[in-house]
Amino acid sequence: MADRFAEGARVGVLTAERLDRVLDYLAPEGGCGTGDFVEVPLGPRRVLGVVWGAGEGGFDAARLRSVARVLDAAPMRDELRAFLERAADYTLTPLSAMLRLATRAPGLGDAPSMQKIYRRGAGLPGRMTEPRARVIELLEGYGGLAFTLGELAGEAGVSPTVVKGLVASGAVLEEDTPRDRPYPRLDPARPGLALEGDQAAAAARLCAGVAGGGYGTTLLKGVTGSGKTEVYLEAVAECLRKGRQALVLLPEIALTAEFLARVERRFGARPAEWHSGVTMVERRRLWRMVGRGEAQLVVGARSALFLPFRDLGLIVVDEEHDSSYKQEEGALYNARDMAVLRATLASAQVVLASATPSLESWANAEAGKYARLDLSARFGPAELPEMATIDMRAEDVPAGRWISPRLQRAVAARLAAGRQSLLFLNRRGYAPVTVCRACGHMIGCDHCDARMVEHRFLKRLVCHQCGETKPIPETCPSCGAADKLAPVGPGVERLAEETAALFPGARVAVLSSDLFTTARALKAQIEAIAGGEADIIIGTQLVAKGHNFPLLTLVGVIDADLGLQGSDLRAAERTFQLMRQVAGRAGRGAEQGVALLQTFQPEHPVIRAILTGDEEGFWRAEAAERRAAGMPPYGRLAGIILSAPEARAAFDLGTHLARNDAALRRIGAQLYGPAPAPIARIRGRHRVRLLVKAAKGAPLQAAIRDWLAPVKLPAQVRLAVDIDPQSFF
Repeated sequence: MADRFAEGARVGVLTAERLDRVLDYLAPEGGCGTGDFVEVPLGPRRVLGVVWGAGEGGFDAARLRSVARVLDAAPMRDELRAFLERAADYTLTPLSAMLRLATRAPGLGDAPSMQKIYRRGAGLPGRMTEPRARVIELLEGYGGLAFTLGELAGEAGVSPTVVKGLVASGAVLEEDTPRDRPYPRLDPARPGLALEGDQAAAAARLCAGVAGGGYGTTLLKGVTGSGKTEVYLEAVAECLRKGRQALVLLPEIALTAEFLARVERRFGARPAEWHSGVTMVERRRLWRMVGRGEAQLVVGARSALFLPFRDLGLIVVDEEHDSSYKQEEGALYNARDMAVLRATLASAQVVLASATPSLESWANAEAGKYARLDLSARFGPAELPEMATIDMRAEDVPAGRWISPRLQRAVAARLAAGRQSLLFLNRRGYAPVTVCRACGHMIGCDHCDARMVEHRFLKRLVCHQCGETKPIPETCPSCGAADKLAPVGPGVERLAEETAALFPGARVAVLSSDLFTTARALKAQIEAIAGGEADIIIGTQLVAKGHNFPLLTLVGVIDADLGLQGSDLRAAERTFQLMRQVAGRAGRGAEQGVALLQTFQPEHPVIRAILTGDEEGFWRAEAAERRAAGMPPYGRLAGIILSAPEARAAFDLGTHLARNDAALRRIGAQLYGPAPAPIARIRGRHRVRLLVKAAKGAPLQAAIRDWLAPVKLPAQVRLAVDIDPQSFF
């Protein structure tokens, strides 16, 4: 039972403001309890907070202000408060920042009330205009979700009167609805697909774990197309039968449309969604309903981990190896690891699903910390694709071209057979570098130490670090020479240009995140491709993430060597995962597919491992190298990122930290740096990095806390700690 505090008692309230401490207040009229969401005065404002426990005391009660009111929301459970505290402690993130992640919904302080919402009606208006068409297209693209008037007008870029005119015609419906209402009930008794062999056995094991009601983590490793989704949906069904809630995390918003359709077929209703493509109306509704137990299944992005579930029984992390589960700004956390932490506190099961698991998960399964289930064959009649390399040293490829003659012939054969081909290149834009042939100047960003990428479709140069754009110049900004600027290297747009020239009659679709203004537009394109509305697909790593294109029988990787360059700790692992994943898009229907990898290094160990499919051999070799070097998952790392408007300020602080590292040396940790970050300036701020390396069992967080405690940051200098860094940019 939560502690109750009578009116006038001292209570400690944690706010989401940047204070990083619990503040003392007096309980309001009627009292309050631990976990209650409250509104408290802070300076001249009223802010959201949570009663964290009894007040600390030590202050004259006459100086304390009272809690303004207790909000009409389910109190935060002890389990979620413990999760926020443990996550903050592990990541060395202020607790207030963790609370912000757990309260990312608008209007939480609003009293229950009715509101007008707008959704798609029937038919079309008698007079169609371009603004009216935008409203209708938006509503249809959101699959029946409701908007407020302000949201709908803002998203569509029209005035509210345009929406009201559509209401009068019946094309848009205006409804009075409670601000928050339960979600349709999902029916776990509905039959799923018939599972056989490994799939049936794996589903039974997962269901048994969920039925047991305790904590456990299982690595569900299955080749692409092996039915992992159908297997873990059986575990979801068992969780719902037990009356508990389930959460499925997906790495990419574009995956949700197909997944939601599968869930609806399986359970007879759509689950709740939580990601950046969800309207504010739906976000507030979900936050409230999940706290009351009125949302049985949530499908969402990594931040869904911080929702106030009433009784969480299962967390599925699909494509658990995906790097997008690591939050790289603000609170730096890995959703895969935080899912395991939350499950231990909620007595829930975790399923980590992947065809190419992370080395961390593989090692935990090897050590017996996680159970492991393997699916070695594709589901139904589908077969795994054949894989082969194209040795680019032996191919006659004209200058300025990147598709080899052998790959060209393979694509032509698929076109003749009415099948789809995918050309994969993990580079957005037209060309990664624009160089002056007169003076050699490479056009860079004004605010970052990064080259600007030409995006010919947008007719702009774009910085992929800060988002800055500028028109493509006609003269060199360094020497002033005209007509001397040349694109160097390929991006997907340039590849699309080459493809159109080689196959003039083919329908070419480009899948790259920067070409779509909304997540819904990207989903629509993916659905169109799956429906056969493209002959050749050109894509970045976006296409490697779980999409199912039934007509796709050929995958051509334009540059299989791209990920092997540089000194990234995880370069081999990521290249192996990406190549295996993208190859797995081929042959998911009745016909067997083929994957061809263009490479200048066919003898490279990673390329050989990709071709042979000896995944266990690859993981064992990779694990041996990491273990010998004391690197994760057999050692620990933490990154310290300093940034300032002037490089010297960041370096001075970095040097001071390096000279006063006794707290780190006491646990046997090594400190490297300070050194300029690989991208030394982003958004006008100079960046300096330090790297802490420690043994597996070392108390790293405590040592870093002691090390940084005496530091007072100079004005305009920022310091961020990244425990278990995934990238080092």
